[in-house]
Amino acid sequence: MTTYQEYTAKIAELQELAEAARKNELAGAKAQIAAIMKQYGLSIDDLRETKAKAVKAPSTVPVKYRNDVTGETWTGRGRSPKWLEGKDKNQYLIK
Repeated sequence: MTTYQEYTAKIAELQELAEAARKNELAGAKAQIAAIMKQYGLSIDDLRETKAKAVKAPSTVPVKYRNDVTGETWTGRGRSPKWLEGKDKNQYLIK
C-alpha cells in the first residue's frame, strides 16, 4: 500500500514536471507571437492600441415641445404624450 509520504513525493515530482512543461509551452507561445509580429511588422505599441475604447455616456436629448399650461415637456422621440394627442405639435414647439 502506498503511504502518504510517497504520494506527497509524487505530487512534488509532478509539480516540477508541470512547471517545466509550462515553461516550454510559454517559450513556444512567445516564439509564435514574435514570428507573427515580425510577419506583420507589429510592435508592442501596436498591440496597446487594441484596448477597448471607453463607452460614451448617453447624451441627453434637448426638449422640443412644451405644454405652457402644465409645464410638461417632450423631446419628440418615442410615443407622443397624451397632452399632444389630436393637437398640432407646432403650437407647442419650443423656439
